[in-house]
Amino acid sequence: MDENKLSAAKRTSFGKGAARKLRAAGHIPAVIYGHGGEPQHVSLPGHETALLLRKANLVITLDIEGKNELVLVKDVQKDPVRQIIEHVDLIVVRKGEKVTVDVSVHVEGESFSGTIVMVENSTVSVEAEATHIPESITVSVEGLEEGAQIHARDLALPKGTTLVTDPDALVVHITAPRGSASGSAESEGGEAAPAEAAEAE
Repeated sequence: MDENKLSAAKRTSFGKGAARKLRAAGHIPAVIYGHGGEPQHVSLPGHETALLLRKANLVITLDIEGKNELVLVKDVQKDPVRQIIEHVDLIVVRKGEKVTVDVSVHVEGESFSGTIVMVENSTVSVEAEATHIPESITVSVEGLEEGAQIHARDLALPKGTTLVTDPDALVVHITAPRGSASGSAESEGGEAAPAEAAEAE
């Protein structure tokens, strides 16, 4: 967890104006929730925080003026145009505590030649120990043919992680380009025409 450590400072000024001043000074306003305590308003170092937030479901050790707090990144608000981080919501977690999070599904491999891999759900909800949340769940489509389906129940989850998403939820299925199906129909129609003509004669 040491590499995911940040120093935070308590905030006493709130509102849009105060937040703008913080961001202008290279800091990010954040609020820490959880475990029955009052929300804590803090500021985070902008550059270091932005680097860490590239990872999903990140647990960070915050040094809040000498006191360490383990927190999970719950929500990140960004400017829709410039993609600058404007605000971060954090929740307090404890080692050994179970949390429910959405984890991305990473598809690897190539399906059978001529088929298309359709991802119906790019994330699944799982329950995991707060300090052992998987970054992603990998599923292989290597060699799968048209019609093959992978459901949430088929995913290989890391030890200690349990599925929360409906087990029957479709995650990936293999299909063929529409053109190939219509092409077959046209071909069948073309072959039927001479036979019909022969019968007419």
